[in-house]
Amino acid sequence: MNSVILIGRLVRDPELRFTANGKSVATFSIAVNRTYSKNNEADFFNIVVWGKPAENCANYLSKGKLVGIQGEIQNRSYEPQSGDKRYITEIIAS
Repeated sequence: MNSVILIGRLVRDPELRFTANGKSVATFSIAVNRTYSKNNEADFFNIVVWGKPAENCANYLSKGKLVGIQGEIQNRSYEPQSGDKRYITEIIAS
């Protein structure tokens, strides 16, 4: 089972884009405070939302807002022009 639930604050405003076939996708990052940290440390997660929820995120969310995310973790890789292979971990929100 691949399931994650996070509560955190938006680090930046959501960025809304559309794919070639017209499907909407929103991306943003959230900061989740570590509960047992004495130094107010946080973990940062990249969030991806598809379809109508993506449009709602772009319209109603902004930097600093507290949000709850439910989704699954996804790893992917790509090669930029430099030729180095890079890996990304994202939360695909449902």
